[in-house]
Amino acid sequence: MRTKRKFHVILLVAMDAVTAAFAWSLFFAYRKLFIETDIYGKIDIVIDKNFYLGLIYIPVFWVFLYFLAGNYKDVWRKSRIKELSKTFSISIIGVVLLFFTLLLDDVVGNYQAYYRTTVTLFLLHYVITVSLRVFFATYIIKQLRKRILGFNTLVIGNNDRTLNLVDELNNKTNAQGFLIKGYVSVDNINKNEHKLNNTLTFLGNYSQLQTIINQYQIEEVIIGIESNNHKELNIITDLLEDENVILRIIPDTYDLRSGSVKLDNVVGTALIEINQDVMPQWQKLIKRILDVFISLVVLIGLSPLFLLVALGVKLSSPGTILFKQIRIGYKGKPFYILKFRSMYTNAEQDGPALSSTTDNRRTKFGVFIRKYRFDEIPQFYNVLIGEMSLVGPRPERKFFIDQIIKVAPHYKHLQRVKPGITSWGMVKYGYAENIDEMVERLQFDILYIENRSIAIDFRIIIYTFLIIIQGRGK
Repeated sequence: MRTKRKFHVILLVAMDAVTAAFAWSLFFAYRKLFIETDIYGKIDIVIDKNFYLGLIYIPVFWVFLYFLAGNYKDVWRKSRIKELSKTFSISIIGVVLLFFTLLLDDVVGNYQAYYRTTVTLFLLHYVITVSLRVFFATYIIKQLRKRILGFNTLVIGNNDRTLNLVDELNNKTNAQGFLIKGYVSVDNINKNEHKLNNTLTFLGNYSQLQTIINQYQIEEVIIGIESNNHKELNIITDLLEDENVILRIIPDTYDLRSGSVKLDNVVGTALIEINQDVMPQWQKLIKRILDVFISLVVLIGLSPLFLLVALGVKLSSPGTILFKQIRIGYKGKPFYILKFRSMYTNAEQDGPALSSTTDNRRTKFGVFIRKYRFDEIPQFYNVLIGEMSLVGPRPERKFFIDQIIKVAPHYKHLQRVKPGITSWGMVKYGYAENIDEMVERLQFDILYIENRSIAIDFRIIIYTFLIIIQGRGK
């Protein structure tokens, strides 16, 4: 299945490149026949260097634009209606960009020619591209309904609602590509008493989810318990936090009335998708570009400040200038976080401890740089090499994470994104001095993850800057 999926991604990219080149060729001919003749009279179409350059760069431009929009993220989950609307909006953006970069300098007889060229380019590109995209989506949908393609699916639950759902999903007429491998239970009832026992293969208890997912290469997990059973849902979602699967829940009447259920397919089964990736692909790319750009600006532009801080650290007490410590980052991967040393050497000889406003382990100069957060400046190097981001939950040590998870198992949600130099939790709450405060700050970081965007990142950066100039660090 993975090989087929990669092939279809390559095929879709090739189709987009070919349609872009074909549309540009027709547009080139249109300009020669209808736009330039208004100025120069009747002319012959001459294939020049610009035409060949367009055949190279224009397809690359469109493919890159579609990549930013996330069109190649999952080519087996295409909707024909969405293809029509999404291609329409991307085509408008792309044509506007091409107009201002390539077409605005064209010599024209009158300004109406600009409108004609822009509309013509849009129509040519959109109609040709969307035609092939709808054809591709139709082909994939047929393959899914025939079960030639599909997503390995696991069902959690064994009640009547789950049984009815499985019957609907197995209906050949409305098949949506779910290849159900079996089910797991959420109780300790004997498997012979399970509602699904005669329909699906029993794979075990939900406590074995991670092992089952790896064994059967599960891509979709459908949770068949009531959506208001928050305790069980939280346990299951926490267990699946690190798994690369799509979670769906069978909705109840409240979910339907509250508008939580969104249908991608008119004939499809009503399911709530737990979307753990709210930031679009293009925003992720911009976020990374900003991380690299701002980090370079800070590391180069503020280098004189670094030297002054480094000198202050060296003169304040014996020891190294930089302090590095293992923290837990994206997807639970450990890394060394860098800081200017603000404490005396061997400050944790009695074991790991959190800092506080009355912490006597800090040097006098350390109190100053922590107040204005100058001690965090070396972390821009962590951002530059991709271990951290400018904005994201603050990374913690495993020692404290283990304690937090005992109280708040949902802490693992924070590892879905890269840790940051600053965060919503830092802005709203500041540094935590104990586990209870870390748990309290956690709610703000989860709120950020569930709503993250470039706009929110900018707001957090602005508020962080205000905290720095006001000296409200500790």
